Amino acid sequence: MHLYAFGSVCRGEVTPGSDIDLLAITETFDSRFDPAVYSIYSYDRLRDMWTEGTPFAWHLSLESRLLYSDDESDFLQALGKPEAYKFGLRDCMKFSALFDKARLSLSEGTNSRVFELSNIFLAVRNFATCFSLHAGDTPDFSRNSALRLGPNSLRADPNAYDVLQRARILCTRGIGRKIDDADERSALSQLGAVKEWMDKLTRMVASNERIQ
Repeated sequence: MHLYAFGSVCRGEVTPGSDIDLLAITETFDSRFDPAVYSIYSYDRLRDMWTEGTPFAWHLSLESRLLYSDDESDFLQALGKPEAYKFGLRDCMKFSALFDKARLSLSEGTNSRVFELSNIFLAVRNFATCFSLHAGDTPDFSRNSALRLGPNSLRADPNAYDVLQRARILCTRGIGRKIDDADERSALSQLGAVKEWMDKLTRMVASNERIQ
């Protein structure tokens, strides 16, 4: 069994809205680990993810710290560097589709406003992370990844971006200031610009997509 921390606490970017991401690696089911607290993976699945070069493999490779090992080994470190990330276009299109779905739901007057705004933030953050990993310079796994892409960064109103972050925290942890009508209007006003940004970066990825 191996336990790791990863994410913002390992990057030194802890804020009042941060949680502590924990990974548990086990051979078989272990009732001691609550899936609501831990990301739980088997050793074989993580080996496969390293071979596939998935974003999560790269995240753990670059931003994890061993907390406990029952055999005093560091399993993730022993795996070495993951294989090259091959699915930038597929993943960018997947998160762009998630954005489109949430945007449509909001435009139709959904009763799940916070949920859909949370999905938009998830789509934007993960889209930017996949783009940064595909670009191969400095992968960014933070919740501000969309704002840290240099000339390819999302140019959005800071207040609107804050609304999306708050919605994500409210949806996943149930804490924080509620999203009111003015907040929703602020976020909605920026979605056209977000869509243009996603389309532009998707075209960039498509133009030099690695052969799969």
